[in-house]
Amino acid sequence: MGRLAPRPLLLALLWLGLCQGRVVRVPTGTLVRVVGTELVIPCNVSDYDGPSEQNFDWSFSSLGSDFEELASTWEAGFPTQLYQERLQRGEILLRRTANDAVELHIKNVQPSDQGHYKCSTPSTDATVQGNYEDTVQVKVLADALHVGPSARPPPSLSLREGEPFELRCTAASASPLHTHLALLWELHRGPARRSVLALTHEGRFHPGLGYEQRYHSGGVRLDTVGSDAYRLSVSRALSADQGSYRCIVSEWIAEQGNWQEIQEKAVEVATVVIQPTVLRAAVPKNVSVAEGKELDLTCNITTDRVDDVRPEVTWSFSRTPDSTLPGSRVLARLDRDSLVHSSPHIALSHVDARSYHLLVRDVSKENSGYYFCHVSLWVPGHNRSWHKVAEAVSSPAAVGVTWLEPDYQVYLNASKVPGFADDPTELACRVVDTKSGEANVRFTVSWYYRMNRRSDDVVTSELLAVMDRDWMLKYGERSKQRAQDGDFIFSKEHIDTFNFRIQRTTEEDRGNYYCVVSAWTKQRNNSWVKSKDVFSKPVNIFWALEDSVLVVKARQPKPFFAAGNTFEMTCKVSSKNIKSPRYSVLITAEKPVGDLSSPNETKYIISLDQDSVVKLENWTDASRVDGVVLEKVQEDEFRYRMYQTQVSDAGLYRCVVTAWSPVRGSLWREAATSLSNPIEIDFQTSGPVFNASVHSDTPSVIRGDLIKLFCIITVEGAALDPDDMAFDVSWFAVHSFGLDKDPVLLSSLDRKGIVTTSRREWKSDLSLERVSVLEFLLQVHGSEDQDFGNYYCSVTPWVKSPTGSWQKEAEIHSKPVFITVKMDVLNAFKYPLLIGVGLSTVIGLLSCLIGYCSSHWCCKKEVQETRRERRRLMSMEMD
Repeated sequence: MGRLAPRPLLLALLWLGLCQGRVVRVPTGTLVRVVGTELVIPCNVSDYDGPSEQNFDWSFSSLGSDFEELASTWEAGFPTQLYQERLQRGEILLRRTANDAVELHIKNVQPSDQGHYKCSTPSTDATVQGNYEDTVQVKVLADALHVGPSARPPPSLSLREGEPFELRCTAASASPLHTHLALLWELHRGPARRSVLALTHEGRFHPGLGYEQRYHSGGVRLDTVGSDAYRLSVSRALSADQGSYRCIVSEWIAEQGNWQEIQEKAVEVATVVIQPTVLRAAVPKNVSVAEGKELDLTCNITTDRVDDVRPEVTWSFSRTPDSTLPGSRVLARLDRDSLVHSSPHIALSHVDARSYHLLVRDVSKENSGYYFCHVSLWVPGHNRSWHKVAEAVSSPAAVGVTWLEPDYQVYLNASKVPGFADDPTELACRVVDTKSGEANVRFTVSWYYRMNRRSDDVVTSELLAVMDRDWMLKYGERSKQRAQDGDFIFSKEHIDTFNFRIQRTTEEDRGNYYCVVSAWTKQRNNSWVKSKDVFSKPVNIFWALEDSVLVVKARQPKPFFAAGNTFEMTCKVSSKNIKSPRYSVLITAEKPVGDLSSPNETKYIISLDQDSVVKLENWTDASRVDGVVLEKVQEDEFRYRMYQTQVSDAGLYRCVVTAWSPVRGSLWREAATSLSNPIEIDFQTSGPVFNASVHSDTPSVIRGDLIKLFCIITVEGAALDPDDMAFDVSWFAVHSFGLDKDPVLLSSLDRKGIVTTSRREWKSDLSLERVSVLEFLLQVHGSEDQDFGNYYCSVTPWVKSPTGSWQKEAEIHSKPVFITVKMDVLNAFKYPLLIGVGLSTVIGLLSCLIGYCSSHWCCKKEVQETRRERRRLMSMEMD
């Protein structure tokens, strides 16, 4: 024994210098084990910082000397033959837990395994530094622990929830040493395990997870019966208590102040089965009750429990047959102490322990729905606690509340029917045949519109307005804007009459209208519930659509007249399919072809509106302001008169008549417009013919020169005395190379010799004078570039008639003459050149003068120096 095993050289070199100061440690004191148990001895090396695993050797001695090789972590041939066999069978093995730690495991310890075990680490250090081995003593005791159930085989207990049960197991030890027992009750439910209650070797109780409250309240207890029996008592069984119960006993010994568990045994005690409590709640399926009566519902409870259980009954109400959905509310509740919680109109009572009644007084429509009976069974626990053992919900009881519907009829009639568009429409919806006993009934109305279609078309109704239970009106999309504009008016004039008025009925409003009257019944909580809807028969609002017809005929009472006489024209108006028409008249005149200013231009002369207000339109003859008259002879006839007619009044005269229909009182809508036949004014005369022409001796001038333009009038035909002729002359200019721009009035001279000149933006001046009887001179003084263009004159002749009155002839225009304004280059640049030369000369002389003065007075310096030879160096003062 005690031989030294060979060490390879490479291993020795590897460990050289790495294990200095090492200490090998095993458990201190004596390890005690029981025959048949497993022995585990840990061993580790402290102060080890080597990079690889530390090797360990285990030796055994029964007397403390002459150790035998037991096992090694690195040399397979280290153990003796006896331990080689046990190593091969797996009874002895080494388990490394770290690089510097290992455990020796001996399974099924035998009495021969009692002795001393030494753990050492091999070393080839040159000097010994530390402890390379350590020894621990092991004692092996005979198995003296006996554990068993109170009955064999283990019984199966069938319980109801809330009932008590007890389980027992026996445990005793005949060990010669002073040992202590520890006990644990464990519940198995399939693969899951739960600790119920434990008694430690030090005599302390530890409840398992989830059992703390039951242990502290006394619901779960562990106590001893006799000298070797341990009893687990459960006062009220729960569904979670179902499963298989095991009693686990461990034996402990104290060695040098440390407790060691020397062995542990477990035994199956019993299987507990918790039978569920049978509980059912039943209510009637369908119940019908009249409004104002009492609703009596009974909830019958069925259960298999006969012990001390207390029910808790709750009645709930829901609009749907599913009580789990939101919206369910509790009506009444009877708690386990038989206290009732309800409202004044609801009562909850019970005839016996299995029958509970719900009484709802003075039911209304809002009580229609589904009623549920919720029942819970409670059993008393330890220390006045309660535990729920069962819960059930009944099927819904469908309750329908019937009531006497208000009996009434609804009639709709049209008090105003439109005959044309824009006429008002008024509908009255009346409630008739109501009973006097319906004091708690309120009526509201809804108005609907349905378009006229063919009989085979599907027509949907459009909501116009609806009145809610509080008589608040809400408009539909079709009527919202028109109601805000005041065109749709909804009103309630009487308690039984609702009105709808359309102020201005349009073609789109034609169709069927009907009303729906809703009856609202007052409930017990002062709310209103709709109880009935009654529809009226539709009323059709319709009128035939025909085109508006307006005809105007003009005539001339005196077809032949001469210049200076009065012209009279009457216009007769006839209309069809126009509601309450009023007419406005406009007199127009179309000048004959030959008017060069605007051929065939229609001019407005005078008008008379639908309110008979006369207005002069484009009548510009200041001398004849009162020369035209327009008046209404009858509602459909108008007369136009023009006094002292002149030759210039020749043309086609018409009446433009517009028919207006009244809208919203003082407003009017244009219905139709028509034009009468023309009445021509044509003077048959052999008088003189006037012509006008423009002549200029200076068609091309230099800017600043005088432009002279002559307007020459020639007379053809009968000769006239110069005193019998007069002219209105106006000069116009178009400042462009063509006639694409509007003419600009320059100056005018009327027949009385008054000259009028227009204001211009440039500096040239204008003058207009009469040179002779038939010549007029326009002069442009100081012409500018802007004065170029086409110039022409407009002449209006006036001729004195034999009666002595002046007759205005047709206006004539001359052909244009183009005037060119050139620029005088020499004169344009003469003054700028003279000014530039003069300024340059002055500036040059001034510069020379300034330079001379500066050099003479400012830069002169007198320097006194001695006479020096020319060949000598110059004085440094010159620097």
